[in-house]
Amino acid sequence: MASSSISLVVRPRGRPIKNLPESITISPDDSTTQIFEKIASASKSSTHRLRITKGSDGSPIPNTGSVTVYQTGLRSRSAIDVKDLGPQIAWRTVFIVEYLGPLLIHPLVYSARALIYGTSTPPSELQKLSLLMVSLHFLKREFETLFVHRFSLATMPARNIFKNSAHYWLLSGLNLAYWTYGPNAPTARASNPLITYAGIALFVIGELGNLSNHYTLKNLRRPGSTDRGIPKGLGFSLVTCPNYMFETMAWVGVWLVNWSLSTGVFLVAAAVQMALWAKKKEKRYRKEFGDKYRRKRFVMLPGIY
Repeated sequence: MASSSISLVVRPRGRPIKNLPESITISPDDSTTQIFEKIASASKSSTHRLRITKGSDGSPIPNTGSVTVYQTGLRSRSAIDVKDLGPQIAWRTVFIVEYLGPLLIHPLVYSARALIYGTSTPPSELQKLSLLMVSLHFLKREFETLFVHRFSLATMPARNIFKNSAHYWLLSGLNLAYWTYGPNAPTARASNPLITYAGIALFVIGELGNLSNHYTLKNLRRPGSTDRGIPKGLGFSLVTCPNYMFETMAWVGVWLVNWSLSTGVFLVAAAVQMALWAKKKEKRYRKEFGDKYRRKRFVMLPGIY
C-alpha cells in the first residue's frame, strides 16, 4: 500500500508514563516494532516494559518486525493504549537463576551432612548417585538455557523471579536434598540393583530424549524470530510434547534410585504442571496450523494423557 504517514493517538493505561507522547506519526508500511521504538524513545523507556493495545477493542499489538501497522487495522487518528509493565528481567536470566538453586543446594547439603544431620557416617553409593543425577539434570538445563533455548518473549516482570525460582530452590532444591542425603533416608540403605539400573536407564533415556526434543524445537525458529513451525522428530508422532514425556521419564528414573517421598512429590507436581502446559500447546497448534497439523489424542504420556 502507499506509505503516506498516519498519526496515532497515544493514551496511557494504568500508572502514568513520564514523557509519554500524545501522538506519534508512522507509516502504515512500518512494522509494529516501530510503534514500540517510537514510544520507548520518547518516554526514555525500554520497549520490553511497554504493553500496547488497540484502543478500539483492546487487542494487543505485537512487537514484531513481521506485522505492519496497516495489518493491525490501525488507521489515521486510531487510538493506542500504552501500559508500563514495570521493571523487566530477561527470561534467560530467570532460567539461569532458577536452575542455579538445586545446583548449589544439593552439593551443599551433601557436603554438610555432619553439620545438618549430626552424623559421621559417609554417604552411601545411592546418595552419591542421586547427587550425580540431580546435578547432571540441572547442568543440562543450564546448558540448554545458554545455548539451545530461544524465547518468544524477551523479558518478564522482575518480581516474578522470586515466584518462578521458589519451585526449583525449595521443591527440587531444599526438599529433595534434605530428604535424600540424611542417614535415615531410603538412599542410605541398599536397594535392589535391578531397580537402580532401571532408574539409571530411564534417567539417561529421558535426559537425552529431552535434549533432542529441545534441539528440534530450537530449529523450528529462525534466529531472532518468534515464528514457529510444526515440530517433527523423536516422540512428536506420539504426543504433543515429548520433551515433557522425557522429562517425566528422567525424574521417574531419579525416584527409582532414591525412593524418596520428596522426589515423588516433586515428580507429581512437575508432571501436573507440564501436563497443563502440554494441553495448552495442543490447543495452540490446532488453532495456529489448522488442517496442516495432525491432531494428537495424547499430549504428554502415550495412552494415559
